[in-house]
Amino acid sequence: MLTSVASAVRQSTASVFRTATRAMSTKAVETTVNGMPVKVYNERGDQRVIVTKDLPGQRWVDILAYANCRVEVCTDPQTILDNGKIKQLIGDKCDGVIGQLTEDWADELFGALKKAGGKAFSNYAVGYNNVNVPDATKHGIPVGNTPGVLTETTAEIAAALTLAAARRVCEADVFMRSGQYQGWLPTLFVGKLLQHKTVGVIGAGRIGQAYAKMMVEGHKMDIIYYDLFPQPKFKEYLENYSKFCGANDERPIKVTVAKDPEEVLKVADVVSLHMLLDKTTHHFINKERLHMMKEDAILVNAARGPVIDEVALVAHLKANPEFRCGLDVFEDEPAMKPGLEECANAVIVPHIASASLWTRGGMATMAASNVAGILSGKPVLPQGSYVLDFLEEPLGSPKMEFTPSIVNDKDLGLKMA
Repeated sequence: MLTSVASAVRQSTASVFRTATRAMSTKAVETTVNGMPVKVYNERGDQRVIVTKDLPGQRWVDILAYANCRVEVCTDPQTILDNGKIKQLIGDKCDGVIGQLTEDWADELFGALKKAGGKAFSNYAVGYNNVNVPDATKHGIPVGNTPGVLTETTAEIAAALTLAAARRVCEADVFMRSGQYQGWLPTLFVGKLLQHKTVGVIGAGRIGQAYAKMMVEGHKMDIIYYDLFPQPKFKEYLENYSKFCGANDERPIKVTVAKDPEEVLKVADVVSLHMLLDKTTHHFINKERLHMMKEDAILVNAARGPVIDEVALVAHLKANPEFRCGLDVFEDEPAMKPGLEECANAVIVPHIASASLWTRGGMATMAASNVAGILSGKPVLPQGSYVLDFLEEPLGSPKMEFTPSIVNDKDLGLKMA
């Protein structure tokens, strides 16, 4: 009986919150602010938050409206806004910004935001190599990101690129569409079987681990991985899975923790990159390391484009037709290095690793929760906390009374949960 009453109360409370939020986040009004085209939600909100590009879903708007924010979404047709337009958007009064990973958030923009009274910024991405965090800290502005919601989605695209490259899916698709198929042949688009081969992972964080599990469990691949930090739970998981295979008349998988990334490159049939981009990983894959890999290896990158020297990769692909790669990111996005588009042994997609509705909407929710949390004075959750409650909990729920992810929280001395 008590359980039923509690459930009814929770449902009633959730209904009240949803109704209140709908009232606040009225239909968007299209207008011009500071000479820039925008659509405005919750016009009467006390705190002005600008969003440099429209985001999917509705929950993120509701979260900001619930925090009494006026939300202005830029509708300028320029795909990647330059600093001048972003500063024009910020204007003389701006409390917070949700920006994009394609924008250059450093001293110029953080200075403009601070001058306008800004107190919060969140990147619409889990990575923030486009953000100069020390510059933000210098201006006293917390920087948010969106961890937790991209893990499985990004791992899935890495797995999809791996399979597409191994089985020559894109080449075969072009062949079919161009009307060249004349019938089945024993040698037509013969690819590489992944079953019982070795998958290599460089960067065994959340995404790297999720990808590894997909390949190990789905294809019974042996695994060799390298990470800067010990991953004892991951190693234990893999070893337990190997035992499970052996106990069920399957070949146990081999688990190897590499002493350095070069060991992964030399041993693996598939190498998937999942490291952060910084000075130490820029052009991590270069001419020398490409030559360490097997002639028929597959290289996958769903991390950041500049971790690969793309010029060296193009040369390697052309000189080694059995070598294959799958790329979701590129060194000079949106451009590719000359010649990459000519390489049939490269599977290339336009940075779509996070492109599922659940994930992109979840990223928007996380970014909005970061800005709303800071503007509302909510304590910050420690890095690595479980944050998926923010995607579904009713607004006003105790689990929502935090700021989910601020990367410079300690440097700014923010109140912690």
